[in-house]
This record gives sequence, C-alpha cells and structure tokens, in this order.
Amino acid sequence: MLDNIKIYSSDRYWQHIFADLGAIVVDNQNTADVVFDDVATNAPVYVDDLKKIIFECLDYHDVIIAVFGHYIILPILQRKIVVSLYKNPNISMRELKENIGFLPDITTHTVENAVYQLRKKYGHDFILNENGKYKIGHL
Repeated sequence: MLDNIKIYSSDRYWQHIFADLGAIVVDNQNTADVVFDDVATNAPVYVDDLKKIIFECLDYHDVIIAVFGHYIILPILQRKIVVSLYKNPNISMRELKENIGFLPDITTHTVENAVYQLRKKYGHDFILNENGKYKIGHL
C-alpha cells in the first residue's frame, strides 16, 4: 500500500504500522519522503485515511523542494499555503482560503497572518499580491 515510500516517525507505534503497510521506515527525517511527526492526525485513523494523508504529504514534499530548492519543515498552515499557491497561481484570498480548507467568508485573519509570517521569513517578494491575486514569487 505504501510501497517504497520513505517515512520518518519518532513514534515506534507508527513505525511498525508504516512497516506493515510496506513503507520504508527511516531513522533520519532528512532522508524521508514524509516526516510523519509533522502531520496532525486525529485518532483513530483508518488505513484509507492514513494512505490519503501520506500521499498528501508526498505532494507537499515535492512542492516544497520545487519552491525552496530543498526540503524544509514548515508549519502545516504555511505548508498548505505554499502548496496551494504553487499549484494555483493568481488566486484570490477567498480562493486560497477555500483551497486550504477554510470557509471562504470566515472572518478570522489566520490565513493572512500565515502569509505575513512567510513573507517575514522569506522576504516580501516570496508571496506576491498583484491586483488581489496571490502567487509564489521568489526567495
């Protein structure tokens, strides 16, 4: 089911589960395709849900490398923003919120704050806003 996917987890329980599902459990998160410690899961997790979570993380992994040139660990919300903007350039804040699982008319500024934090850490030109449309810029 998870054949040849390299997964890191510091939890021995999860290590056994991933090994039973055919994944390669690695001891170093820098060599992993998925760092499961970064994934928020609610127990119980069914096998199909776990598979979906792992494949979403693989997608994040590839996009993070494409954007940053190497794998870095980002908070989950920031990671979702980067992946969404990479896959869907020139989207509005409303569309961005929808893409990452927020209700579009939500009044919280959580997503805007996460964009601000990304810009603060990687430079103002990292996430561009041109005429109300957001996209990944450059580091």
